[in-house]
Amino acid sequence: MNDTPLLSIKNLNVAYGSVRAVSGISLDVYEGEIVTLMGANGAGKSSTLCAISGLVPYSGAITYQGQSLRKMSPDRLVGMGMAHVPEGRGIFSNLTVHENLRLAAWTQKDAGKIREDFARVFALFPRLRDRQRQAGGTLSGGEQQMLAVGRALMSRARLLLLDEPSMGLAPVLVREIFNILRDINRTGVTILLVEQNANMALRIASRGYVLETGAVVLQGASEELRDSPRMREAYLGG
Repeated sequence: MNDTPLLSIKNLNVAYGSVRAVSGISLDVYEGEIVTLMGANGAGKSSTLCAISGLVPYSGAITYQGQSLRKMSPDRLVGMGMAHVPEGRGIFSNLTVHENLRLAAWTQKDAGKIREDFARVFALFPRLRDRQRQAGGTLSGGEQQMLAVGRALMSRARLLLLDEPSMGLAPVLVREIFNILRDINRTGVTILLVEQNANMALRIASRGYVLETGAVVLQGASEELRDSPRMREAYLGG
């Protein structure tokens, strides 16, 4: 593992008016890892991702590839190899699958490389190839999640920020999505995964952080967290 984190967060604070969503958290993500942020609704997980992506104001320090993100616009972050798959997927429901994917390749000018990216996405998600001309809004929930992840990959992301990819999906689809995330990671893409399904998250992640009311209360290797009595009682069903 490289000694320098790909993504580093130090003393991050996020507030919405008088409500503090994130309170002084620090974490590191190293290249090639899957790291998961876990916790209940309102724990500050999504706010952390939004701060990284430049979508909400924050205090503290966030660096990516050694560069401060303090004054970086979200579109510049995409150009630097970071992609955020938001909770709720955020696809363009009135555009076709192909159009959703093609829009995400706006940073790429080489037509040959765009074709390569389409081939890569369709190899991971064969259903998207079969539904290229179908409107995004007509896809099932699982297919929309596949489209959201595929769209992020079209930007040639080096770091994927994934917010609740299992939300609203049947268990069989959750397993499929998580298996694909593991495959994506094996191609060299680093993943920061926000997830309430702690069992599934710890199955594919190397390390994890547990947030409660905006603060990190547990952290460690996935095996250590699975063995933690506090973790088992609160998040792993005893």
